[in-house]
Amino acid sequence: MTRTRGHAAALAGAAAVIAATTLAAPTAGAEAAGAGGGITGQAPCPEAPEFLCGTLAVPLDHSGATPGTLRLRVAVTRTTPAPRGDLLFLTGGPGQPGIPAMRRTAGSLEPVLKDYRLVMFDQRGTGLGALQCPGLQEDMGSSDLAVPRRRSVTDCAAALGPDARHYSTADTVADIDLLRRALGARRLTLDGVSYGTFTAQRYALAHPTRVARLVLDSVTPRRGMDPLDLAALPATARILRDACRATGCTTDPAADLAATVRRYGNGAQILSTLTGYEFIDPDYGGIPEILHEAAAGTPAKLQDLFDLVHREVDTATAGELSQGLHSATVCADSHFPWGTTDTPLEGRAAALERTRRHLTPEQTWPYDPRTATGLGSLLVCLDWPRQPVPPTPPDHRRLPDVPVLLLGGDRDLATPYELMDEYTEFAHHPRRVIVPGAAHSVQNRAENPAGREAVHAFLLQ
Repeated sequence: MTRTRGHAAALAGAAAVIAATTLAAPTAGAEAAGAGGGITGQAPCPEAPEFLCGTLAVPLDHSGATPGTLRLRVAVTRTTPAPRGDLLFLTGGPGQPGIPAMRRTAGSLEPVLKDYRLVMFDQRGTGLGALQCPGLQEDMGSSDLAVPRRRSVTDCAAALGPDARHYSTADTVADIDLLRRALGARRLTLDGVSYGTFTAQRYALAHPTRVARLVLDSVTPRRGMDPLDLAALPATARILRDACRATGCTTDPAADLAATVRRYGNGAQILSTLTGYEFIDPDYGGIPEILHEAAAGTPAKLQDLFDLVHREVDTATAGELSQGLHSATVCADSHFPWGTTDTPLEGRAAALERTRRHLTPEQTWPYDPRTATGLGSLLVCLDWPRQPVPPTPPDHRRLPDVPVLLLGGDRDLATPYELMDEYTEFAHHPRRVIVPGAAHSVQNRAENPAGREAVHAFLLQ
């Protein structure tokens, strides 16, 4: 979850024309189809008739204490037999639907789709069933770092009400197991990108015997979002300097960034903007020059950059990336300087300020401590109403002993490859692939094919 940034542009792509079969058709080693209630209304997907779409009914509250049912859209491709079973691709955010990404995902995975049946679905609170928070959507779009208006946060929380607590990752994990049963699959191969990596590993922890292998692309922290983003802050220096060398710039963009933050106190806005800009240009072309001018006291081009990224990258509808769902999930899942969202509102701000005072320059450079405590997702949850939160898996729990591929780009600021380090003990002998020149979401966005080729080889080995 954590560095869970995604952009709606990542959902567009070329078609992969592959024949579809019925959603209830069992895959290799399947248990009785329909054990989870079945998938209804099967028909060619309106957006992509080469896929078959249907609907899976799941309870709003898996404990049964709160009545209600959600209907999740499911899409499947591939003909049977699929000798290696079902491959469930998990999109990011949290807040991105799966159905709009079908064609692009099938295109990137095409070499393995003679062996797997590709499955995608709109997770609860996304897509046509997106949670709607208009003010927060306007403020944040597809960003999870943009700073929202406080009124937008309180309006969103009021609109969602107490049902917001049923949109955690734990709820989605329970949905996935109902989907597995409805597909008639004994085990799933999971391929997650960004927040999808968090969902995948939480499913694997909850249902270790139901996982065949894991692809984790642009990995998030294993324990959930770091609200202070203490991996991305120092990684910015490495990424900008590497990009600078690749493009032949003659300045030190990290030093200029630090000087700019000292001069204007706009570190959170810069980090949000740079994270969005990687979707435009993973070489961060022009950024060193903009930061150099801003550090010298001429910030006009920096303001133009803010406007460009907001307009071209961060603007998104709730159907593309639901900020209501994003906020409900992040606030339910995460641990903050004040504790969890089950902590009373009184005292949260004081705890955050204490954290700011104890942060060191080494933790935050080339930004400052106020950047770490001023990021959008953290501030959303600072004002989120108190509510029960799902339990966190114990730290000693490891992923099941199945093959794991960790995939990242060396230009990814959203989920820097340094986050892979904590998976060394969390996973059993994971394979690690870092793709030069690639930014966030390697499989679907990188020009360098090395990441896709690594995935294909891993899934077919």
